[in-house]
Amino acid sequence: MAKKMINLKINGKDITVPEGYTILQAAKEAKIHIPTLCYLKDLNELGACRMCVVEVKGARALQAACVYPVSEGLEVYTNSAKVRSARKATLELILSNHDKKCLTCIRNGNCELQKLSEDLGITSVRFGSEEENTKYEIDMSSPSLVRNNNKCVLCRRCIAACDNQEISVIQAKERGFATNIGGAFDLPVAETPCIYCGQCIVACPTGALHEKDDTAKVWAAINDPDKHVVFQTAPAVRAAIGEEFGFKAGTPTTGKMVAAIRQLGADKVFDTDTGADLTIMEEGTEFIKRFTEGKNLPLITSCSPGWVKYCETYYPEFIDNLSSAKSPMEMFGAILKTYYCKKNKIDPEKLFVVAVMPCTSKKFEASRPEMADGGHGPDIDVSITTRELARMIKSAGIDFAGLEDEHFDQPFGDATGAGVIFGATGGVMEAALRTVSEVLTGKTLENIDFKAVRGTKGVKTATLEIAGKEVNIAVAHGIKNVKKVLEDVKSGKAHYDFIEMMACPGGCVCGGGQPIHSAEYLADHDLKALRAKALYQEDVNAELRKSHENPVIKELYDNFLGEPCGKMSHKLLHTKYTKRDKY
Repeated sequence: MAKKMINLKINGKDITVPEGYTILQAAKEAKIHIPTLCYLKDLNELGACRMCVVEVKGARALQAACVYPVSEGLEVYTNSAKVRSARKATLELILSNHDKKCLTCIRNGNCELQKLSEDLGITSVRFGSEEENTKYEIDMSSPSLVRNNNKCVLCRRCIAACDNQEISVIQAKERGFATNIGGAFDLPVAETPCIYCGQCIVACPTGALHEKDDTAKVWAAINDPDKHVVFQTAPAVRAAIGEEFGFKAGTPTTGKMVAAIRQLGADKVFDTDTGADLTIMEEGTEFIKRFTEGKNLPLITSCSPGWVKYCETYYPEFIDNLSSAKSPMEMFGAILKTYYCKKNKIDPEKLFVVAVMPCTSKKFEASRPEMADGGHGPDIDVSITTRELARMIKSAGIDFAGLEDEHFDQPFGDATGAGVIFGATGGVMEAALRTVSEVLTGKTLENIDFKAVRGTKGVKTATLEIAGKEVNIAVAHGIKNVKKVLEDVKSGKAHYDFIEMMACPGGCVCGGGQPIHSAEYLADHDLKALRAKALYQEDVNAELRKSHENPVIKELYDNFLGEPCGKMSHKLLHTKYTKRDKY
C-alpha cells in the first residue's frame, strides 16, 4: 500500500514528502540545510540540543525540526532572523562551558561543534569564562578509551549508542548546569561492565570520547635501532582507512596502506588475514570435533573481543560454548614471536608487534594476561586503531593518495579471500563453512559463496546440509542482536550448532576504531554495506579463497604446529575465558 503523501512549504518552496517525515527529513529532500548537533539518524532523535530549531507558522515557539512531524499545509521557515539568532545564542551557551582548546584536541578538523561554530559565524562567546567552566577529571582508566567530559556537549549520542548495544553503562546524571555523562555511582569506565566496543566514540560529535592513543609507543619502537618492528593489519582497516585521506567510503586502499606503513619505518608489513586463515583451521577443526561428538554446542566464535567480554560479564553460562581459538590478531602475534623469530634468527625480546585494528576493544584484548603464550611478553605489544594509523601517516607528511601500491611482505603476505571477509558480519562464518564443508565431505565445493550469511540484517540464520547432516547456523552483529540469539538459545526457542557473534553493528568494518563521520554524512551513507562490499570484492579477486589452501598455513603446520588443535597449536593459539563481575 502506497504511503500517504503530505504537501507543505519550506521557505516558500512547495514540497511533497511521505507521511511520517519530520521537518528535518523534508528539508533534506528539498536540499535545504538545517544544522544539527544531537541528531543521529535512527539512533538519537530527541531534539535536545535545539540547534535545528525552525519557525512553524502558527506555533508559539520555535520547534526542533528533527522531531517535528510534517502535516498537510504546514509552512516552515528555516533561516529567518529569529531562527538564526536563536541558533547562535544556543551555540554560544554550549560553548560557554566547553573546553575550547581546539588546536590540541584529537578531533580538531573533524568536530561537528567546530564546524557549527564556523558555519554560524561564532567569533566570540558572550557568556561565561574559562575560569567559570566546570572542570572534570579526564577518565583514563580503560585500556581502550578515554572520557573527557570537559569536551562534552550533552548531546546524549553516546548514551544512545550504548543503549542501542543494550549495554547502557552510561547515562546523564544530575540536573541543570550540573548535568554530566558517566557511569553508575560515578565509577570510572574500567570499573563498569563496558565492553570497550567504542560505538560511543564514533557517535560522539566532539572530543569528549576517543580511543586511548598508543602511537607514541609505536614511534618509540620504530626509532629504536635495537627493535625489529612488525605491523599486521586487519582486513577491515583496508576498507576504511582511505576515508581519512579523501577516498569514498568502500574504496579498498590496501596497497597504499602497506606503502604508507613501510614509509613510517616498519621493518615488515604483514597481513592479519594470515591469522584469520589460521583461526579458521583451528576453529573449524574445533567445530568438527564438537559437532561430531555433540558436545558444547553451539560453538560460538571468539574473534570479537567486545563480544567475548560481553559473554564473560553478562552471559557467563555460555563461556563453555565459546571457541577456545584466539582471535586472528592474537594467533598471529604468537606465531610472530615464535615461528617467525626462529625462522629468521630474530631475538623475540627485540621483536615489537604492532596490530592495526578497526577496533578499540582490541587494545583491551592485547592487555589480557592470557594473551602471552609466545613466552616473550604480550604477543601483541601495541594495538592501534585505523584512526591512530591515519594520524601517524599524516604526522609523517606522507601523501597517502599519491602513493604507489605495494604488497605485504612475505611469508605472511598472501592470505586467502576467506581471511579478507573476516571484517564483515557473516564473514567468519562463511570462511569457516568453506573449510568445514570440504573437510567433512572430502570434496571440492562447487559454490563457495554462502550468501545466506551475508548482508546487514541483524540476525541471519540458515540450515545447511553438510556431509549428509543438517547444520544450523546463526550470525548476529551488534550486541542487541547478539542478546536476541542468546536468549533464543537459552529459552529453547532456537537450536544452533554454530554461531558467529560480532559486537559492532556491521562487524569489524564499523568497529569503534574506524574513521569518524558527521551525522549529516551518516544519514546518506550505509558504511556497513559500503565497507563490506570492498572486502567481498577483494575475496572475489583473490587467487585462493579457502583458508586450508593457503600454502603459508600448510607450511606452518608441516614445519611447526603439527596439526590443527594439536599440542603446539593448543599452547600458542588457544585460550580460555572466565566469568567477570559487572561491578
